[in-house]
Amino acid sequence: MGLLDLRKFNGFWRLHLISSNHVVLHTRAFSVLRNINAHDDPILPVLIVGAGPVGLVLSYFLTKLGVKCAVIEKSKDFSKHPQAHFINNRSMELFRKVDGLAEDILKSQPPVDYWRKFIYCTSLTGPILGSVDHMLPEDFDRIVSPVSVAHFSQYKLTRLLLDKLEGIGFEIKHSKGNIISDDGLVQEKEILMGHECISINAADHGVTLTALYHKEGMSMVKNINCKFLIGTDGASSSIRKLMGVNMKGETNLQELVSVHFLSHDLGQYLVNHRPGMLFFIFNTGAIGVLVAHDLNQGEFVLQVPYYPPQQMLKDFTSEMCERLISKLVGRELADIHVMDVKPWVMHAEVAEEFLSCGNRVILAGDAAHRFPPAGGFGMNTGIQDAHNLAWKLASVIQGIAPLSFLSTYEMERKEIASFNTALSVQNFKAAMEVPAALGLDPSIANAVHRAINYTMGPILPNGLQRTVLDGIFSIGRAQVSDFFLNEKNPLGSSRLAKLRQIFEGGKSLQLQFPAEDLGFRYLEGALISDGDSPLDAAKEPTGRRRDYVPSAEPGSRLPHMSIRLLSDMSNEVTISTLDLVSAEKVEFMLIIAPLEESYQLAQAASKVAARMQVSLKVCVIWPENSANPNGRSEGALQPWKNFIDVVEIRRSSASISWWDLCQMSETGAILVRPDEHIAWSSKSGNIKDPELKITHVFETILRLNTSCA
Repeated sequence: MGLLDLRKFNGFWRLHLISSNHVVLHTRAFSVLRNINAHDDPILPVLIVGAGPVGLVLSYFLTKLGVKCAVIEKSKDFSKHPQAHFINNRSMELFRKVDGLAEDILKSQPPVDYWRKFIYCTSLTGPILGSVDHMLPEDFDRIVSPVSVAHFSQYKLTRLLLDKLEGIGFEIKHSKGNIISDDGLVQEKEILMGHECISINAADHGVTLTALYHKEGMSMVKNINCKFLIGTDGASSSIRKLMGVNMKGETNLQELVSVHFLSHDLGQYLVNHRPGMLFFIFNTGAIGVLVAHDLNQGEFVLQVPYYPPQQMLKDFTSEMCERLISKLVGRELADIHVMDVKPWVMHAEVAEEFLSCGNRVILAGDAAHRFPPAGGFGMNTGIQDAHNLAWKLASVIQGIAPLSFLSTYEMERKEIASFNTALSVQNFKAAMEVPAALGLDPSIANAVHRAINYTMGPILPNGLQRTVLDGIFSIGRAQVSDFFLNEKNPLGSSRLAKLRQIFEGGKSLQLQFPAEDLGFRYLEGALISDGDSPLDAAKEPTGRRRDYVPSAEPGSRLPHMSIRLLSDMSNEVTISTLDLVSAEKVEFMLIIAPLEESYQLAQAASKVAARMQVSLKVCVIWPENSANPNGRSEGALQPWKNFIDVVEIRRSSASISWWDLCQMSETGAILVRPDEHIAWSSKSGNIKDPELKITHVFETILRLNTSCA
């Protein structure tokens, strides 16, 4: 990847790709950013490149926070290829903030019993080698989270996200007609399809992106000015490449072909006989992984290993794919409709930088990290990138924090991306344990393929190479024939016993990672330690399911507990502590108990926040069955009005209190960021100078005591 040569041109720095280094430009003092959203400023505050789930979610969060933004997308239409399909717990929590999107997904997804299992078999109609149920009762009891995980295809999620965006004024525009004015302005709340980024010009006050589009059969280019450019344009990100940002990690773990097809016949058979999400199929005719996106609709994606150049994409015709599907099913199907066929390569990489050009150009989602699909961390990590980035961009654009504050986005999210990369690789390797136990070690197959490329590639024609490759693989697949794989055959019996050990020991591919899903924790960034509990090192990924343990340590997600508003105790509706955090403005929240010393801390915090022009809400959590709490907080917090009283809702007499859940004393306090992560906590109320302490807390979190040049 080339370095960016900076040449001054009409007041802008024009970036030319010529080597592998990156560019950091000097920026102006953050005071000039205070009025970016002013009506007399013609420059768009944020331009997002890429209209996948990450870009769409980011545009929604920014708009709700009052930041004007628009989106451009290279493709002319939204993809209907299912792609990602598992939405983890934390992402579903964020979707609750998107106009009830989480509930829409839960209503629309297939029944849980249709997708809770991974099934290993010799064919979809043949013997089952093993089955793993990834769902436990606690995954649906809503004790640690107000919502559960979901199984919902990415293209369906995109449709719902577009509906939500249209509900707040966004308009989808295609490259027909004069949709961009001659001066290069793009209106807020536009999603421009068929616009490809071909160059980026960065200056100290903003970025100019040049987009290529087609109009009336002609290729056209337009310059779009913005203050911040966000690359959410996927694994092959043009933004990342133009900025000369390298990826670091493991490449080419496996090449595969993805076959998207419909079969109502197959869907109904599996509903009635062996419902599941993933089917790992090993037989003498073929090997593949079938992803059941929706059994009721009969929508599937088949993933098969791909070995170019001996195999070519053009070989995967509809007829060839139908034959392959029939081999894996074990019988002819009444209906197979192949929708499309796509090759892809599995990588495990993280961008060396998430920010460029003085924090003006930012990467998120697959543009910043590429994982194996094992565990479904790709899209989920990207959605959580967007949530982290949105409030930080809003803070800078609205003058709450300096431009340097955006560096905390990379500090926090890069560490999580690296952790999730390692976890995904471990989980992918666990997935390979099953075929290896059957005598079908994928690493051996890949080694054979490399050997053929190296030894035969220069001397044998491609067709003959393919014959040799197919012959070797055919011999390998014989390991799973009925002759070998049975209890009467000593080798087969040994392999079947090893399979049982893998499944019973939880050593196969896993789907649920509660500790990493809800319990991921930022160790540095927009947070500080309280001094009593130094930030510990992140635990290494185990590749096994671990339970989530609620925590109020800085960097952790705010624990969930069911509560009720004190002002509306007659209403039986309960909410989550997560619902107390506003999605409509950049607002911190201080959680305290109704104690005199805690009220004094809240008074000091409110005074400091007002002086620093930081929005702060105080939340007073009352124990269940508190005596006559009405009006007490109002009197104790005068003259400050931005507070809320809530009451714990315990499920039983054995349920623990809020402060016990947080592993804290009720004399403590918790400061929550706008993204529902904890910025600071004090386990004891013994603070000698509350105003000085809170001033230091906000200055440190928002980087107000650092240079922004």
